[in-house]
Amino acid sequence: MSIPSPTTAYVEDVSPGSGALPPRARYASSNARSLALNGSWRFRLSQTADAEDDSFAEEGYDAGGWAEVTVPGHWVLQGHGSPVYTNHLYPFPVDPPRVPTENPTGDHLRVFDLPGDWPADGGAVLRFDGVESCARVWLNGTDIGEFKGSRLPHEFAVGHLLKPTGNVLAVRVHQWSAGSYLEDQDQWWLPGIFRDVTLLHRPPGGVLDFFVHASYDHASGTGTLRVDSDVDGRVTVPALGIDTVTGETVTVPVEPWSAERPRLYDGVLATGGERVPLRVGFRTVALVDGRIEVNGRAVLFKGVNRHEWHPERGRALDLETMREDVLLMKRHNVNAVRTSHYPPHPAFLDLCDELGLWVVDECDLETHGFTEQGWRDNPVDDDRWTPALLDRAARMVERDKNHPSVVIWSLGNEAGTGRGLTAMAEWIRGRDSSRLLHYEGDPDCRDTDMYSRMYADHAEVERIGRGLDGGTGKRRELPFILCEYAHAMGNGPGGLADYQRLFETYGRLQGGFVWEWIDHGIADERYGYAYGGDFGEELHDGNFVCDGLLFPDRRPSPGLIEFKKVVEPVAIERDGAGGTVRITNKYDFTDLSALAFTWSYEVEGETAATGALSVPPLAPGESAEVKLPEPPEAAGAGEAHWTVRARLAADAPWAPKDHVVAWGQFTASARRVPSVPPTARPVPGSGTLTLGPAVFDARTGALRTIGGVDVTGLRLDVWRATTDNDDGAAWQSDVRYGPLWRRLGLHRVRHRLDAVEPAGDALTVRTRVAPAARDLGLSTVYRWTSDGERVRLTVSVRPEGDWTVPLPRLGIRFGLSGADRVRWYGGGPGEAYPDSRTASSVARRQSTVDDLQTPYVRPQENGARADVRWAELGGLRVEGDPEFSLTARRWTTEQLDAATHRTDLVPGDTVWVNLDHAHHGLGSQSCGPGPLPRYHLRAEPARFSFVFSTVPRRGT
Repeated sequence: MSIPSPTTAYVEDVSPGSGALPPRARYASSNARSLALNGSWRFRLSQTADAEDDSFAEEGYDAGGWAEVTVPGHWVLQGHGSPVYTNHLYPFPVDPPRVPTENPTGDHLRVFDLPGDWPADGGAVLRFDGVESCARVWLNGTDIGEFKGSRLPHEFAVGHLLKPTGNVLAVRVHQWSAGSYLEDQDQWWLPGIFRDVTLLHRPPGGVLDFFVHASYDHASGTGTLRVDSDVDGRVTVPALGIDTVTGETVTVPVEPWSAERPRLYDGVLATGGERVPLRVGFRTVALVDGRIEVNGRAVLFKGVNRHEWHPERGRALDLETMREDVLLMKRHNVNAVRTSHYPPHPAFLDLCDELGLWVVDECDLETHGFTEQGWRDNPVDDDRWTPALLDRAARMVERDKNHPSVVIWSLGNEAGTGRGLTAMAEWIRGRDSSRLLHYEGDPDCRDTDMYSRMYADHAEVERIGRGLDGGTGKRRELPFILCEYAHAMGNGPGGLADYQRLFETYGRLQGGFVWEWIDHGIADERYGYAYGGDFGEELHDGNFVCDGLLFPDRRPSPGLIEFKKVVEPVAIERDGAGGTVRITNKYDFTDLSALAFTWSYEVEGETAATGALSVPPLAPGESAEVKLPEPPEAAGAGEAHWTVRARLAADAPWAPKDHVVAWGQFTASARRVPSVPPTARPVPGSGTLTLGPAVFDARTGALRTIGGVDVTGLRLDVWRATTDNDDGAAWQSDVRYGPLWRRLGLHRVRHRLDAVEPAGDALTVRTRVAPAARDLGLSTVYRWTSDGERVRLTVSVRPEGDWTVPLPRLGIRFGLSGADRVRWYGGGPGEAYPDSRTASSVARRQSTVDDLQTPYVRPQENGARADVRWAELGGLRVEGDPEFSLTARRWTTEQLDAATHRTDLVPGDTVWVNLDHAHHGLGSQSCGPGPLPRYHLRAEPARFSFVFSTVPRRGT
């Protein structure tokens, strides 16, 4: 066993570090000078913690032969080493607090001059906002300290060491340290200085720390403000006429802050040496009668979990990317974010204050890997680690305490239970009683103000809502939060609308946070986006790191579009069979005066008329019945729909005027099902049978052409390229449908021809579709008829044997050549599946085949358009009876199923079309529950029809 040298012993020390200043509030700017030290740094990578000496920190050291990296940044994303992804397994031997000798270590060097007008009086502070995972710092050859706590700020007093020019800042960063045992979050392990490095002048009499206490009394409509500071000063808020001193309390009439109406008041804290800007939001968070209330109203969280991520820069986010995240959340009706599983870049919280999001601010703590040994040696139940835990809690609370958006502190994530968590909770409550406490991992809720769970299924959530879950003591009286649910991995999540109905039904259920915001794919020329295992990791968890509502490039996934619809803050519902709609305000705080309502009347998917709809400015929770106009006389006959939309009446800080906030669509007149009177008869030819416009192989009954359009391999299809949710999570012991389907052999069914029967006005082809090695199958009959211009296919399916497993899909597939553009009348604009279709509306649409694909990082079943009445592609027109689900792609299902990355999918000359009668639901079993039973596609008798005809080709 090697003995760590004095220069590296701190790596395995369980203490939080040494030399750093006490934590304090962070503010974006003041009139004191600052100097950003971001940019290009010299860099040297060693494979062990003590391979190099400390001479690089000395003045005059020649680092001319070193590489360069960008700070903020991760060296493994800049060509030095490789990233590592694990969900919860530690990627090193578990022997706390020790870490391997093979410990990649990055030496960073930056030489800087002070600006010419840098003040000579006072001191200076060097601040690191985030370094993973352990750092030692020297300035001008002096060792000033070391620290752990990757996603937390650390500051050092350095004024006495500064020179006008040639300052040498040296930082040694270790990938692994004792702190790594506390940071086992589900994400890439990415070492480096990944947040800002700043030098701050501290003038005499300047502010070291301050605490803005700004509460709101909803009964009187007044706000109470007190600003505590380590130095005396004046507090002014001009818009409120406030001019007082620190430590004094003032009560004035105010507009409160909420996520829906984030009213901030600009103020100033002025001391003898500094003027610090304040952004004051008045709000009160309280636990009242078992409900989380803000400003006297219960809140329903429609939230997401957000890791920090950029596909090229990892967790080194810029302000523009953070703003894009918040704008996307607001535009998709997200009202809350849990900062999983660490405090975010502080600028993100500034944006949440400004634009309005409820924030659960989570401590940089997770010890999930200890579950592999039954939580033995878990640091949160080991007194030696408690100072480190308290340090992390304090650095979070002190940094973020002045943000009105932060309404809940979270102790951490998946860290088991123990004395350390209790110590953290007690410290936080003693420091800040104005917020509530969250932690999911303690079923007894000893240290929390809410009962929190992950991935509870719908039935259990309903039991909890009804108080029938068996909870006792404190837990029984607490509100319930799903801190993670609806695992957004790949195609899905399904069941969002079913969860939301429960949240809105039972008062104890106060919503939840979808896991998670963005796929953590790394931009990579080989794969498009890389995931776990693509960098040769010894241990990895594959594409489990890609489980977000955004694709890595921040394009919204269908899951986010579905979530927006499910949680929309205005319900627009048909009121019975009459010509009225029921409008309900589902906001918690605001009326509907900021919205303008419109109606449109569509016939056969095309808009016939539009107009404004007068809706009163309903208060939260209120409803009104609103009469629709009479249908326009010139609208024409056919299937008709009303669509009512709620749009922004004016520009908002987060979206432009006319942005659609909510919508509803209702049937005005029913669809006419296509009719094909059977008048043509099968005519034999040379090895063929002709029926109207269709030509068949006389021996096999296989369709060859329709009206001169070649058709390849039309047959029953029951297989889909399994989704991440079909395949489920490896640790789940309950039913995972993807593995069951493969075990049954549904991915390799065979088709047996039993009979070809041209008789009378029909061609009947009888087959049996079944997997090898099984005694079950699907008796399938294709019956073709024609009126001379069109041909109708009726498919009848009858299960044989003991089918205990649902089917993936049920429909037909065939190939077309020369198809590119697709026109259809039905659901869209994006994909929809049985338990994820709320966002699908009926209209006429068109697309290229390529644009029909949903680019999941790991290819899988995707792109189905639901409720299609008719579709045109490749010279064919298809009408369904009943409506069908449409997919079209340039590769087979088998090729899609075999692909592991987007780049594996190579377009072919044939477009493969699926016309599906039904699909199995999606669920979110990649980590959560599978689809609800009502979304199962059971193997039972079915009958469905398609009418084929030809249309002039549009393009190629």
